[in-house]
Amino acid sequence: MSHSASQSARKDPEAVILKATAAEAPGARLVVAGLPVVERAIKQLGRLGSTRVVVASDGAVALPGQLPANVTVRPLAGDPAQALAALQAELGQPLVLGADVVRPQTRRFDGGLRVVDEGTRRQAEDAVFGDLLRGDLGFVARHINKKVSFWFTRNVLCHLPVTPNQVTLGAGVIGLVGCFLIATGSRPAIVAGFLLAQVQSILDGCDGELARVRFQQTAIGEWLDTIVDDVLNLTLVGALGIGLARLEGRAAPLYWGLLGCAMLLTYNVIAYRELVKQGEGGEVLKIRWWWARGQDFTEVLSEGRPTSGFNLLVALGKRDFFVFAWLVLAVLGQLHIVLFYALVIAAIYFVVALVQLVARPTPHPPGTS
Repeated sequence: MSHSASQSARKDPEAVILKATAAEAPGARLVVAGLPVVERAIKQLGRLGSTRVVVASDGAVALPGQLPANVTVRPLAGDPAQALAALQAELGQPLVLGADVVRPQTRRFDGGLRVVDEGTRRQAEDAVFGDLLRGDLGFVARHINKKVSFWFTRNVLCHLPVTPNQVTLGAGVIGLVGCFLIATGSRPAIVAGFLLAQVQSILDGCDGELARVRFQQTAIGEWLDTIVDDVLNLTLVGALGIGLARLEGRAAPLYWGLLGCAMLLTYNVIAYRELVKQGEGGEVLKIRWWWARGQDFTEVLSEGRPTSGFNLLVALGKRDFFVFAWLVLAVLGQLHIVLFYALVIAAIYFVVALVQLVARPTPHPPGTS
């Protein structure tokens, strides 16, 4: 059974007690990735809509003002130990979790790290961010971008009153400024523009990181992140065509840039159509591709491929890689290679989208697989 299948097959408990008493107070009050440990536990358990969560409190731990719909607070009157035992008996001896324990998202109930001081707080925060390293990350994202974005999210954004969507839009503005500089046709401005595109690519990871560590993932945020990236991809290719045409005083690069934009736009329209039709939210990675036997892109990568050519093609087409590669090529003055690279990626996306639009899987007769 795959990891995703085992996750879906796992049954959530009917009830959970979150123990928030004086014994848990020292660690429950500490802040991990922008949230007090007790609030992190409540938000995490609150995402289990089918599970009744009862916070057993003796008043020693401050609780958030707004609680998820499935979370209630039960004051522990008198002796806390006796009151807790009575509550457990009332609820049928459910699982009891400490409000000073941080459980990374891949381990909701088993394991976890108890926070008692600054050292354990940092260990828990390391675990929370370490859990964000998905297996489908590209080479540049894993070894360059994430090293910067993790630091920025952890040490800056988690301590600011900003939302993930605001981070998405702010990064998008930086990317658009970069596209404007590229379109000017000045070599120094073009290099600066690609540098800003790389900055946007790094910040593009921060919005998702912030959303996950704060439990602020939303369908709107997922769509916004996808649309901003796609708009920037289109604008970046178009700006490259305009800038190269101005730099050389001829129209050919502009026409090639427009062709690349047309192919990317076609891919975007078909991809959005598939996302809506399949009901998979706003993340393109979730699209089930017919040429891949109905698998999404993450499943295709997890299977592995016998040829290194396929892996190389996938790597070259990942946004983290090509934005960084274009910056390096721009610094080296190889703008024609950048334009050719962009056209190859656009053509591959275009063909994949057309295959998805035209081809459909052959339906199996009832009772067969």
